[in-house]
Amino acid sequence: MNAGGDEVRVDESLRSLPDVAGRALGGSVVWCNDEFFADVHALITAAPPTHDLSAYAARGKVYDGWETRRRRTPGDDEAIVRLAAPALVRSVVVDTAFFRGNFPEAAAIDGVALLGHPGADQLRNAAWQPLVDWTPLQGDALNVLPVDGPERLVTHVRLRIRPDGGVARLRVLGEVVSDPRWLGGRPDLAATLTGGRVLDCSNMFYSSPANVLAPGRATVMSDGWETARRRGPGNDWLEVALAVPGLLHDVVVDTTRFVGNAPGWARLSDAGTGRELLPRTALVPDTVHRFRLLPGEPVSAVRLDIYPDGGVSRFHVHGEVAPEVRAAAADRWLSLLPPDEAARVHPDELRG
Repeated sequence: MNAGGDEVRVDESLRSLPDVAGRALGGSVVWCNDEFFADVHALITAAPPTHDLSAYAARGKVYDGWETRRRRTPGDDEAIVRLAAPALVRSVVVDTAFFRGNFPEAAAIDGVALLGHPGADQLRNAAWQPLVDWTPLQGDALNVLPVDGPERLVTHVRLRIRPDGGVARLRVLGEVVSDPRWLGGRPDLAATLTGGRVLDCSNMFYSSPANVLAPGRATVMSDGWETARRRGPGNDWLEVALAVPGLLHDVVVDTTRFVGNAPGWARLSDAGTGRELLPRTALVPDTVHRFRLLPGEPVSAVRLDIYPDGGVSRFHVHGEVAPEVRAAAADRWLSLLPPDEAARVHPDELRG
């Protein structure tokens, strides 16, 4: 599922993974060697690619994607993308929509873990590790490339295409690993960028539930989660795995942009035990609702019930993380980093 964008058609096991390269979450393009025909920044646009048969400019046909000139010398074209958060990359989608006679023959994906904000020169000279070896591409198609091999955190990816041509979108589907440096205070444990993820939902007819865990405010209805109109008994629901177990403090149920189609009520419970955290409570359209939660034991996953159906734009769950849980998260995070990057993290950053 893509936060704020089209749903990528991939295997069911990958549908709940966010696009960690997407601009909707905070990904950005750092560098490319050539973008003569079409802007490389289109690669990470949330919206699906479009095509206007009549659109031409001074350099030729206008494409919604990244397109390089015809290569007359040896080598490959490449682009480097910074991920929104360090992640374990599970699959990459190279979408060549509308590129039929000008798509690349093959693509390869590499990854690297460099904390902080490295510049283009540092990234170009980094020790890249292969995520996907050279793989033939189909034109005007979603090319889904699974990532195998040892688990390691990735902060940037490099798309290489051979020999040249056009790619409409690059989707990097991955699991965000909780950064222990940001687990102090009362973080949003449901947020994608913290490591929260959608486990399941009753319905996603209009838009993906993963959208509600994205940062920022929704700009349109499709930037949230909206179900079909319910005509039978029951209600719609959403289950979210929290980044780490936490003592929950408050929840935000945001119905912004949903004016005539907001849920009437909401209820929150522990998805594991069924314990009620917020009793069934009335909601108002186009409003940010914040509710204190009933105190209790640490929670690992939550279930949001909405009655009877409708749309939610954002969903935040704030809570405190126990020192031992944070220490375990730090151990995992450091173990997934390259040793030299892990050594750069000061111990005080993991405690404060």
